[in-house]
Amino acid sequence: MWNDARSINLLANAIYVTAATLLGIAAVIWLAHRPVFALQAIWVEGDQGRLEHLSAESVSEVITGRQVGNFFTANLQDVREMFEGVPWVRQASVRRQWPNALVVTVQEHQALGLWNETRLMNSYGESFTANLGEAEDEQRLPVMGGPPGSEKLVAQRYAELVDWFRPSQLYPSRVWLTSRYAWEVTLSNGTTLELGRDPTTLSSTSQQHGLEDRVQRFIKALPVIQANIGTVQHADLRYSNGFAVKTVNLSDGAGGASAVSGRSGSDKQPTQKKP
Repeated sequence: MWNDARSINLLANAIYVTAATLLGIAAVIWLAHRPVFALQAIWVEGDQGRLEHLSAESVSEVITGRQVGNFFTANLQDVREMFEGVPWVRQASVRRQWPNALVVTVQEHQALGLWNETRLMNSYGESFTANLGEAEDEQRLPVMGGPPGSEKLVAQRYAELVDWFRPSQLYPSRVWLTSRYAWEVTLSNGTTLELGRDPTTLSSTSQQHGLEDRVQRFIKALPVIQANIGTVQHADLRYSNGFAVKTVNLSDGAGGASAVSGRSGSDKQPTQKKP
């Protein structure tokens, strides 16, 4: 081998390449740890522009005492998880900004309502924990609740109820799904509604009507009830072709119960009958 010039040249080239590679790696490591690449700033921005809940103080609390690294060594996944652990942060993405900064883009939770009295619900139908006092117009947020894992279903039903009651200038202030998956609703005027379970999610027949049919029947009859009987305190809409109401007469404060019947989609006004 030592008398073979070709083999010796190949060995020498291999040693040279290995040495050059090791020197290059060492140079890169040395350069990467120079003070010029030490992180000087972590910029935080909102995905829609202005941040509503994330402050400079809360950002400082996130990174204080954490070994983030420098421009080259910072683990972007770890930084993202750090910020996603902050209240009001739904999602975060992180990128490097040459030569010594990180940019964190944050998507904040948008509070849709209170969830099970101790948490908040966002516009994606996800519950999250945050300081309730930081929620804008906390006192006006609708109250929602339901069994574990029912957040998206309740948020979807709330949006539907808002649409259904919009023509009556009412809106749901409380939407609750019981453990038996029956719906209970309180309107902005204080009226409470029992909607029952949604028959369209069960083994339905042609005689069954969904919750929207029940609500539309009630909305259609509401002006007549208020004009002739009184203000509705409570309504039981769990019947297939009518509903029962408890009213208060505004003139004397006396209450009473009534049954209202009528077919969904009929052109005739429902009739009111004293039980």
